[in-house]
Parts: sequence; C-alpha cells; structure tokens
Amino acid sequence: MSVDLLRELAAVLPPEALVTDPDVLESHRRDQAGWALAGVPRVLVRPGSTTEVQAVLRVASAHRVPVVPRGAGSGLSGGANAVDGCIVLSLTRMNRILELDRRGLYAVVQPGVINGALKSAAAELGLWYAPDPASWEFSTLGGNLATNAGGLCCVKYGVTGDAVLGLEAVLADGSVVRTGGRMVKNVAGYDLTRLFVGSEGTLGIITEATLKLRPRPPRATTLVASFPTLVGAGAAVTEIMAELRPSLLELMDRTTVRAVEAARPMGLDVNAAALLLARSDAGGEQGVAESTRMAAICEAVGATFVAHSSDEAEGELLMGARRFAFPALERQGSTLLDDVGVPLSRIPDLLAEVERIAGQRGVLIGTFGHAGDGNMHPTIVFDPNDPDAVARARAAFDDILHAVLELGGTITGEHGVGSLKRPFIARQLGPETHRLHLTIKSAMDPLGILNPGKLL
Repeated sequence: MSVDLLRELAAVLPPEALVTDPDVLESHRRDQAGWALAGVPRVLVRPGSTTEVQAVLRVASAHRVPVVPRGAGSGLSGGANAVDGCIVLSLTRMNRILELDRRGLYAVVQPGVINGALKSAAAELGLWYAPDPASWEFSTLGGNLATNAGGLCCVKYGVTGDAVLGLEAVLADGSVVRTGGRMVKNVAGYDLTRLFVGSEGTLGIITEATLKLRPRPPRATTLVASFPTLVGAGAAVTEIMAELRPSLLELMDRTTVRAVEAARPMGLDVNAAALLLARSDAGGEQGVAESTRMAAICEAVGATFVAHSSDEAEGELLMGARRFAFPALERQGSTLLDDVGVPLSRIPDLLAEVERIAGQRGVLIGTFGHAGDGNMHPTIVFDPNDPDAVARARAAFDDILHAVLELGGTITGEHGVGSLKRPFIARQLGPETHRLHLTIKSAMDPLGILNPGKLL
C-alpha cells in the first residue's frame, strides 16, 4: 500500500515536492506545542499550486491515508502534529501575493505567505493588514486562517476571521470550492468562509484567501499603568472598554513583569500586582484625548503609576516589554503556554484563580495577554527533568482550563484547540453543539482523513 501511495504521489507531483528523507520528516512531525503527541508521517508533500493540492487529496482519499496540513509549524496547540503513516502537506511553497488592490482595499494571497510579508507589501501602498499574532514575523497566513489567530490589536480590529473576504479551499475528495468574494458585504448563502476559518484543516485545505486591507493608522499614543491589586487592574480594563475603543490593551501580572525586568531591565515596577499597557491610534488631538482619558480611568480605580506618551520610540520601548513576556518566562525553564478567554468582568477572577492554582500545585505561572478582549495567556514554568514538576505542571494546565469554563470562558481564544485541548472541547460546546460539529465534519470529510485527532 505505501509503495503504491508513493508511486501515485510521484506521478502527480514534481520531484522536489515529494520528500521521504527521515531527517526532514522528523523536522515536520510537530508544531511548537511540545506537550502534544506527534506520530511519524509516511511522506511530506510540498505542493506549489491548488491543482497539486487537489491531486494529493485525490490520492489520499483513494488510499484512505490521513492528511495533516502544515504552514510554518509555529502553532501552539499541536494542530499541525503528524499522525502515524500520514501525508504531511506543507503549504510553504505556495507563498505568492497574487494581487494587492489599493483602491479595492484587499489582497489575494496563497496560504504560505508570511504575515509580515503581507504587512510590508501593504505598507508600500500606504495600507495595513491588521491581524498581528505574536508570530507575525514568521507565521504563515494559512496557519493564521486555520486557527483564526488573534494578536495585540484584536481589541479594535478583530481576529484574522474579521479580515477575510473570501477563500478558495480544496475538500477531502479533491474538489475545489470558493466562498465569499471581494466585496465588503456579502450575505448570499451560508457563511462558509467563517466555517473554514478556525477549522484547523479538518474541513478542507485553504489554498487562497482574499483579505481586507486598511488605510495605515496614524501614530499611536501609548499608556502604561501599575496597579497594586488585580481587582484594580481588572476594573481599569472594564471601565476603559465601556467608554473607549483602544487599539491595544494588554496586561502583565507580577510574575511576568519580574521575569521581563530580570531578563531585560527597564525600570518596571516589580512590586505591582499588574501592569497595564494601552494604545490609541485615533491620531492627533483625539488620540491624545483618548490616552488622557484612559490615564484618568486608571488613576480613579487605584493605579499607583500612570504615564502616557505620543513619542513613537518610547511607545515601542513599552511594547517591547509586553512582546518579551513569553521569551522572558522561557528563560526561567520549560514552559506550557495556555490561551484562554473570559468575559471582561471576570478577568480579575481568572487572575486570582491562576494565582491559587500556582500555589496549590507548587508551580510558577506568569499571566499576560490581551486584556481588552479577555484573552489571557497563563504560562506555566517548570523543570522538564523533574518528573514531579512535570506532573504538577500538567495538573495546573488542566486546572486552569476547568477554572476558565467555570467562569463562562473559552479554552482557546486564538491558538486553536489542536490536539492539546481536544479533551475539553465537548465540555465547552455542550452535547448538542458538539454533535452538530461532528455532523458537519462527517459531511465534508466522510472518510475522516483531514487532520484526524484535532479539534473535535
């Protein structure tokens, strides 16, 4: 069977698109979720066109062989992890920006285009592609689409799905579908575009996307505020969001601030319970007014230090502290990065629960994230060479997910379910909604070959 599989793939792909070298296969077994299990693939394919993706899926369907799609491998949930005997389908060769329309405010791209490459190309026309996951410099747009990735500016501009006008996707049997279009408003038929975005490669392989572009926003004003209590920081978040629409609203807890300051001294308040960073990109007097109002709100709810600046260099310095949060925690040991979301009013409760769990399990947990939309990243730090520490870290990870569901939240805000959080998806969705998901999956992938063991 495997000889026939390879022979048939070789017949429909150019030689450079078919890889069986064990070392290369090993490097394509998993994404960045070190805890998630990964199998051993039979072959790696690197199609260069939609037609070649179709051919691969027709062969896979004929042999009933699983297909695991993959971008840059920067995912954090095991969504791109191989299963034994599968075809790993890498989309990195499909890396062209096909169209960039300044007047129509859209771009047409292949899935292997790097997020940052689209940003740079758009900037040359005075435009901006808004979605900005932390991995924007190296993650592919196909991977961003598969997980419905977020980022720092989501609070104002939305997640990846909010920037998608239309898609081209290849189904399990090799047929091609197109959804949406190039228009801003389009309500004809079911919203299949939204169905594919965030489906983690379980319903089809996205081979082209039409994405919204925006005029480049004005220079931002940046605010930083320190709080003696988590409740105060949470109150600032809810008050700001009730009145304003910042372009960024980020939070770091004490553990994270101390990790950043230890690795890269910046004069941050290491005794504060939480540090809040906010931005307004309204521009001009309005931007200054919004920043001033955010500062007043922070002071009114108990901030011990508040500063804001329209100087771009100072703003980037402060943003650097936030972007360095995860690398700083990584320097203290192995990490298990979580990705959860709660209603804005429950952010203080989430932070308090994380502190309780850290104490109960005897682990270090630093929490940072996108406070403006309730999407936080509790990050467990542990010694991978200590079996007891590993066990306690795993238990803490599960504890956090249980706590989030009790708070009416979600087990993932932007990284996806993958295989890492699959045991929790049924509880979040509920039995009827979970059954509907399975029905849709069965209808679109009746042989169950598309990224099995992920999401559902």
